Amino acid sequence: MLMKLSGSLVLYNNPSTVYEAAVESFLRATRDSVLIVVDNSPVPLKSPVFSHHRVHYVFAGKNLGFGAGHNRAIELAGDSKFHLVMNPDVRFGAEVLDRLCELMETCGDIGAVMPRIVYPNGTDQHLCKLLPTPADLILRRFAVFDAVREWINGRYELSAFPQDEPQDVPTVSGCFLMVRTELVRRLGGFDERYFMYMEDVDLVRRIGDTHRVVYDPTVSVVHGYGRGSYTNLKLLFYHVRSAIKYFCKWGWVIDKERARRNKVVLRRLREGRSPGRRQQPSEALRLRQWR
Repeated sequence: MLMKLSGSLVLYNNPSTVYEAAVESFLRATRDSVLIVVDNSPVPLKSPVFSHHRVHYVFAGKNLGFGAGHNRAIELAGDSKFHLVMNPDVRFGAEVLDRLCELMETCGDIGAVMPRIVYPNGTDQHLCKLLPTPADLILRRFAVFDAVREWINGRYELSAFPQDEPQDVPTVSGCFLMVRTELVRRLGGFDERYFMYMEDVDLVRRIGDTHRVVYDPTVSVVHGYGRGSYTNLKLLFYHVRSAIKYFCKWGWVIDKERARRNKVVLRRLREGRSPGRRQQPSEALRLRQWR
């Protein structure tokens, strides 16, 4: 029998108080789904949640990186129809997975979906975004004037999006991402040339070549979101290195597909229309936004 949902969690020296909440959220939200935990730590982590019969713990023996760790989990996911990629610092209710699975079952052209992501205090993290340009990543971090930084962030993070219905978007975060397992396997999973950062943007972009990428704000997930590269020079180095790899792969200045997808969403926002609204499931199955 087809197991509808599998999930994966990649760890590296994370405190048990952080990742245990994520594991327990997944187990409470599902009855027979398996969570694959890939431990990239130098020494195996210890936790009673790893002994649960629906948790498959894998000690990698080295730091594989985020994408490679999740790829290993996806290989072990069996015959699942959908796969949930999630970060260790999330927690959520059962209604989240029910809603995302229902949405993907109803709309067969959705390849990836992310719910609303909020901080522990309930404020939005704005993790559905445009496909990035070099200027977006540089100015939002290093702009001298606050007004410039706020304008870049508001545009790039699509902060004007309606929050009452699913929307088609150019990209979403990999902190809590449901995908079609067979599709991701066919695409080769995450590009393992990215050790940290940008691998989710790269994968979601490739999913968007043939399927819809959807942001669903009707359910929400709490995410710690440390934004480590803003305070840690080593993580900043990883982020910059991954950004260079990303733009070398997809284009620094000339990227026609990036321009086209971003233009569609920005135009619809300016016109006051919902960027991805579908009145009927049958309409969603017929035609994707980008075509």
